[in-house]
Amino acid sequence: MNTRKNSGGATTTPVKRQRTTKRAASAGSASERRDHLVRLAADLFARKGFQATTVREIAEEAGILSGSLYHHFDSKETIVDEVLSTFLDDLVGRYRAVLEQGGDPRSVLSEMVRIGFSTLEPHRAAITVMQNDWNYLRSLPGDRFDYLVRAEDEVERMWVEQIKRGQAVGQFRPDVDPKLTYRMIRDSIWVAVRWFRPGGRLDTGGIAEHYVTVLFDGLATGERTSQRG
Repeated sequence: MNTRKNSGGATTTPVKRQRTTKRAASAGSASERRDHLVRLAADLFARKGFQATTVREIAEEAGILSGSLYHHFDSKETIVDEVLSTFLDDLVGRYRAVLEQGGDPRSVLSEMVRIGFSTLEPHRAAITVMQNDWNYLRSLPGDRFDYLVRAEDEVERMWVEQIKRGQAVGQFRPDVDPKLTYRMIRDSIWVAVRWFRPGGRLDTGGIAEHYVTVLFDGLATGERTSQRG
């Protein structure tokens, strides 16, 4: 170990340890800087749209030159890829965990609703980008964003299977279409990102509970009637 003493006789920090500490701090700073850039870009994508946002605007928002951004990302597609994949990995992973735990269909679907609403705050930008730029991203050449469709298909399968299971055991009405029901639930959750504001009367947990109540207990009182006009 390369340990030296200063003129006062005190032992200094080993040179090797100093260099290792500096490298670790540098790596940590680089990672934090990259995460910061992703958050800034995600907010811009959500506000302006992915297509309309330029690399220069992302750099200006971060207070750096455009060339400096390329030290971290090779394109803005790489940035939005990270934004969306992080969201979908979180969402799908949590859905899978609920299904693995098991439970009756109503309990499972209730928890899936809660998970969906709970993503509105931490993944607000990603959800907005998916709503606004889905078709454009899917139209890009290559298969870079094919995982969007795969994730969507897996999530739909999870929900539809639970709805069908609930129908089979008599928990859910047999006369509703499982796929249509899932899509109505999905759209209700994701569209909420447009009007939900943190710090409001209800947080995402409160909104989820209200939605679960309306979903399973309904809005009307008394005997259910079918009215068509």
